[in-house]
Amino acid sequence: MKAATLSDIKKDLSNYNSKQLLELCLRLGRFKKENKELLTYLLFEVQNEEEYIRDIKSEIDLQFKEINAANLYWAKKTLRKILRNINKHIRYSGIPQTAVELLVYYCTKLNSSGIKYQDSTALSNLYTSQLKKINKFISSMHEDLQYDFMKRLESL
Repeated sequence: MKAATLSDIKKDLSNYNSKQLLELCLRLGRFKKENKELLTYLLFEVQNEEEYIRDIKSEIDLQFKEINAANLYWAKKTLRKILRNINKHIRYSGIPQTAVELLVYYCTKLNSSGIKYQDSTALSNLYTSQLKKINKFISSMHEDLQYDFMKRLESL
């Protein structure tokens, strides 16, 4: 089965009443964990972005505590898992400031973790790509915010 385009879905959704839309959303939330997480963000956390960022940062802290730093292979797998989780939350939010906050926090945690990521080509490339991604997000912001975030980026 081929998925419909977003414009087709939007047109069709305009024909439903609120009760039918509620049923569709609940049914959508039942099928995938990511759908449920996105609905949770949109319904409960979009109003307080700072709290959302704090929750994700505490989640990152917990994940960094679980890293097996003795073996670089397992550390790399865990770091990629953490980054996948961060990118998922960035997609949910869609706000560049949130993206920069989370990616800068990730890079800071990686620097302070004691993992010798410079010894691994893959991990050093991962770190460099995050810095590039941060710069890309910063360039899309207002000039005042750019200045503030560039100061934080220089500390990395």
